[in-house]
Amino acid sequence: MAAAPVLPLHLRLRARRGKEVPGRLGERRGEGAARPPGRLLWLHAASVGETLSVIPLLEALAARAPDLTLLVTTGTVTGAQALAQRLPGALGGRLLHRFVPLDVPRWVGRFLDGWRPDLAVLVESELWPNLIAAARARGVPLALVNARFSARSARRWRLAPGFARRLLAGFRLVTAQSAADAARLRAAGAAQVLTPGNLKDAAPPLPADAAALAALRAAIGGRPVFLAASTQPGEEALVGAAHPLLAAAHPGLLTVIVPRHPDRGAAIAAALAPLFVAPPGPPGGLVAVPPVARRAAGLLPGPATAIYVADTLGELGLFYRLAQACLVGGSLVPHGGQNPREPARLGCPILLGPHTQNFEEPVARLLEAGGALRVPPDPAALAAAADTVLSDSGRARAMAQAAAAALAAEAGLPDRIAGLLVELLPVAGPAGPDGPRDAAEPTAAAGRG
Repeated sequence: MAAAPVLPLHLRLRARRGKEVPGRLGERRGEGAARPPGRLLWLHAASVGETLSVIPLLEALAARAPDLTLLVTTGTVTGAQALAQRLPGALGGRLLHRFVPLDVPRWVGRFLDGWRPDLAVLVESELWPNLIAAARARGVPLALVNARFSARSARRWRLAPGFARRLLAGFRLVTAQSAADAARLRAAGAAQVLTPGNLKDAAPPLPADAAALAALRAAIGGRPVFLAASTQPGEEALVGAAHPLLAAAHPGLLTVIVPRHPDRGAAIAAALAPLFVAPPGPPGGLVAVPPVARRAAGLLPGPATAIYVADTLGELGLFYRLAQACLVGGSLVPHGGQNPREPARLGCPILLGPHTQNFEEPVARLLEAGGALRVPPDPAALAAAADTVLSDSGRARAMAQAAAAALAAEAGLPDRIAGLLVELLPVAGPAGPDGPRDAAEPTAAAGRG
């Protein structure tokens, strides 16, 4: 790999920016294996969304195979933090976390030789050529679960059809998020593709700390709350411009902005602050909470706060519970949208911009069921759409109910996929020098297509 000599410097620079854990950079080079005895399943989830979606699957695997150790790798610090925050206590002694090695042949080889997994499970679109080739060379069965293969990805892979076929042929099992994903994967060369459902439909609701929720509710009181969740650059300015238009119809409105990347919080607040004039300070020299306040600065919304920038990690569940309407971010700009299932599970009426291709299938279900409203990237249109929800509690309730029904989780899905994966494991014991035993191919009857 031509870039390998500069990757150590790249990792150190990422560590300085908080994108890596300095004391764990060796894991990105495949170091630090501590394989326990018995069977070991390795599952790789790139970041927060993928990690949260597989927690029910990890629980189902642990229940089906009590002797199984679960090694989970993530590619981001936020993914690791999400796993630590949401990991069920019962899994604590059976689950190990490492950061995935970068896709350098020597590094992935070191990782695989050290851990010797009996099965490797990749999540969504984690198709790393060197890692896949190294696992196949060592006889490690490969599975790709909850696979997402967009039309854009399919076009890109069509530029190298032979390479795509060889890569995808390495998987014993592929479960796709949707029939469209499955069709594109088959066309690209995947042989065994099932569509049992989308694990993200079965993920539990985002959590919320009870004490933090109570403190926010007390600070907000009876004010109406509009939420812009998981926003991307360019969206905060639109939301800030929509606020006074919406506040004219809803006095006391609090707009909460939760940026997708919390480290942008200070810049967002600085950009929005000139739009709002701070009222005179209270008597006695006390400092009032400003019109644009940041949660990372330790502030709760005050009476004069118009915009509350919630620039902390892992607290989005708080604000979906507090808001009467929300914009799902990444959709007003050409980013592709964030996950609309999260507000649907928590009963928060949903607004979506035009750019939702990252979640094409659930968005289509939401819109068809009347569980979400489309809005153009325009402050006046955004304010008008939010007003239709905030002004009509009956409509808001109907939207929330329709969204929950449209995205109703299939309770048994994680267990069904766990059953398919357990079939690929050896009967007992770690992988020997000749690699794991051959496992039966899962049957097409296990999926819906």
